[in-house]
Amino acid sequence: VQLQASGGGLVQAGWSPRLSCAASGSISGINAMAWYHQAPGKQREWVAVMTRAGNTNYVGSVKGRFTISRDNAKNTVYLQMDSLKPEDTAVYYCNALSSTSLSWGQGTLVTVSS
Repeated sequence: VQLQASGGGLVQAGWSPRLSCAASGSISGINAMAWYHQAPGKQREWVAVMTRAGNTNYVGSVKGRFTISRDNAKNTVYLQMDSLKPEDTAVYYCNALSSTSLSWGQGTLVTVSS
């Protein structure tokens, strides 16, 4: 599976950008897709996940502000980020988990200015 993340950039606090993660390749075997972020000087952390069945879950710091969704026709998963805060500044990565592999996208930088 190949993943291409996009949608990052410089935004102001309170804005609501949407990240995209387009999947290609052996996508029929994907069981879940997730978003992670890595803030400067910190480890990569899980943010949100959506399973094949459509179940979702979020880390506490983004619950109620971020929404993970997908468009099956476009083989794309989205991360809608609302009410952004400066502490949300990070490189955001998507990944795809199948029974045989874990694939990562290249990351997209989101910088939130106050």
